[in-house]
Amino acid sequence: MLDLKFVQKNLDAVSQGLKKRCKTEPDVAEFARLDEARIALIREAEGLKAERNQGSGEVAKLKRAGQDATELMAAMSKMGERIKELDAELTVIEAQEQDWLLKMPNIPHESTPEGAGEDDNPVLRHWGQKPELPFAPKEHWELGQALGGLDFERAGKLTGSRFCVSFGWAAKLERALGAFMLDCAAENGYTEVLPPFIVNKQAMTGTGQLPKFAEDLFKIEGQEYYLIPTAEVPVTNLHAGEVLEEDQLPTAYCALTPCFRSEAGSYGKDTKGLIRQHQFHKVELVRFAHPEQSMADLELLTGHAEMVLQRLGLHYRVIALCGGDLGFSSCKTYDIEVWLPGQNKYREISSCSNFQDFQARRANIRFKAKGAKKSEFLHTLNGSGLAVGRALVAVLENGQQADGSVILPEALRPYMGGLKRITAR
Repeated sequence: MLDLKFVQKNLDAVSQGLKKRCKTEPDVAEFARLDEARIALIREAEGLKAERNQGSGEVAKLKRAGQDATELMAAMSKMGERIKELDAELTVIEAQEQDWLLKMPNIPHESTPEGAGEDDNPVLRHWGQKPELPFAPKEHWELGQALGGLDFERAGKLTGSRFCVSFGWAAKLERALGAFMLDCAAENGYTEVLPPFIVNKQAMTGTGQLPKFAEDLFKIEGQEYYLIPTAEVPVTNLHAGEVLEEDQLPTAYCALTPCFRSEAGSYGKDTKGLIRQHQFHKVELVRFAHPEQSMADLELLTGHAEMVLQRLGLHYRVIALCGGDLGFSSCKTYDIEVWLPGQNKYREISSCSNFQDFQARRANIRFKAKGAKKSEFLHTLNGSGLAVGRALVAVLENGQQADGSVILPEALRPYMGGLKRITAR
C-alpha cells in the first residue's frame, strides 16, 4: 500500500499520480477529511493531557498546603474521561485511514505510458515471425477435441463451465510444459518452491487481492482461507514480517501451481477453450529486489519469461501497460502476448510487474543495508513464466498441420518421451 506519511504530506502529488491510473479524480478528499479529523483529535488530546499534567501539580500543591482539591480533581477526572473518548475516536479514524490505504492502488511509475485502456498500450518489440499456414487454421479447442485430448463436456458434467478434462497427450503436454518452464527458471537462478494452494486472509491482503478483489476469489466456506488465484500470493508472503540482509537481494523464486479464479465480470468472454478458465496451471516468477535495482530487475524478469517462448519458437510481442490498464498493485507492467493463428490475434501469456514497496509495505517485508541502523522496505516483482494452459494453446495453434495433427516444438520433445507429432487416437 501507499506510505501513510507520504500521503499525509503529499496529497496533491498522490492525487496527480492516481489520475494517471484511473483518469478520474481519486477520492483523496475522503482521506483529507479523515486526516484533518485525526490531527484535530490529537491536538485536543495533547492539550488536555498537558492541562491534566499541570493540574496534577496543582493538586499536589493544594494537598501539601492542606487545602481542598476536590473540585480540581473532579475537573481532572472529566479530562481523563474525555481523553479516553478522544483516544477511542482516534483509533477509529486511524483504522479508517488504514482502510482507505488498503483500497487505494499503487501510483504508476513515471515511465508508465499515459492512456485510458488496453487500446493505448504501446508495442515495444516483436520476436520471431508469424507462421504462414497454407490452410485455414483451427482454434485450439477444435484441434484438442479432434485429437482426443481436451474434453470440455465431461468437465461440465463434473463441475460446470470454464473447466476442462485433459486426456493422454494433452495431460502429458501440460505436465511437460510446466516442467520445461521450471527448468528454464532454474537455469536463470530461481529457486523452485512448492507452496500451499490455500492461503489466509493476511496473505491475500499482503499482495493486494484483498480487500478490493474479494469477488474474484474462491473462499472456503466457514473459513478465512482462500484458494490461490496465483502463486504470487503464497510465494511473495514467504518473507512476510521478515527482514532480509542486503546481500540476500535479489532473492528469486519460481513455483508451478494451480490457480483458481472466479472470473467475475468476464461473462461472455472466452467462453470456449482454455483461455479463461476457473482453474489453470501457471509457473510464477517472484523476485525480491533492492529498491535501487528493481527497475533493472523488471527488465531481467521480462527477459526470463520471453526466453521460454523463444525456446518454444513461438512468435510474440511485448507491450507496456498504460496507466489506465495497470493492475492494482503494480507501478509498471510489461505484457507478453503470443500469436495464435487460430484466433488470428495476440493473447496475453505473461504479465511482468514491478510493485516497488507497495506489497512489501502491506506484508511488512524489509531488508537491512550493510552498516544501516534501520531496515527499509524492499521491492517485489513477479511475472508469469508462463501460463501453462495458454502455452498449450499456443503450441497447438502454431504447430497445427493441414491433416489436423500438431508438430511439437523441439524443446518439448524430451519432456514428451521423444514425441514429435500429436495425431488422433
